[in-house]
Amino acid sequence: MIRRSRPVNWLAARAGALTLLLAAGACTGDLGRPRQDIVSQLLAPQAGFWAATARGEAASHFRFTDDEEQLRDRAWRFVMPGHERSVFQAQTAALAHARILPAQLHLGYRAEYFQALTGGSFASQASRYARLAEDANADRILIGPFRANAMRVVAADRVRMRAAETSPDVAPSQLDPAFARVVENEGLILWVCERVGFRIESYRYALANLVVEMPSREAIRAERAIMALEAEAGPLCKMPLIGVFGGERGGAAGEGDKRPVTYKG
Repeated sequence: MIRRSRPVNWLAARAGALTLLLAAGACTGDLGRPRQDIVSQLLAPQAGFWAATARGEAASHFRFTDDEEQLRDRAWRFVMPGHERSVFQAQTAALAHARILPAQLHLGYRAEYFQALTGGSFASQASRYARLAEDANADRILIGPFRANAMRVVAADRVRMRAAETSPDVAPSQLDPAFARVVENEGLILWVCERVGFRIESYRYALANLVVEMPSREAIRAERAIMALEAEAGPLCKMPLIGVFGGERGGAAGEGDKRPVTYKG
């Protein structure tokens, strides 16, 4: 099991004290990624580590590699709600992304995107279909870079665990945080895959209800954009992982199943 290195009550109190601050600072920068400031760079990772540890989840104190940092930045787009009017869900997503809240609490409902899409003022129904198509296309364009980034992280994690478990120069105390980081990385990849699937469901729900409410030829463009997004999402959700969550998607047989996993994100 992943050992807890600090008292649970103390960790929970520290994480809880920062939750409101981080929620208030959950702003976005370029490309929808978290803004690079003291909140996203220092406070959020520390509070997330304390909160995850307090919940008994795998949490590593290791510094992030460049690819791990980039993976978390790229994940931001997909774990956030599909429309900026979903303010509450955006705050929940930001806290889950920082691991202050468990990912299971960030659920949402598929009608939310449609409600946000039709809740504002638009010149015509064409603009609603155009926004839907633009959102689906933007997701599609960003999935490829995320997948490539994820593949680099998974490859590095295989090297990490091979060195941690076989090198006589690695202290035993390094093994748990190394495995915890692998769990964190793989958990994030699986979460993004889940959220991409949820986005596709939300887009399809929105399209169907738009067609019922205000039929338009623009629906064809939106439908094609969603289909293209589905095609791009397929390889992401089928990429070989180490398999630390006990699934059948691991790379080498048996890898990742050597230790019980406590991370639930």
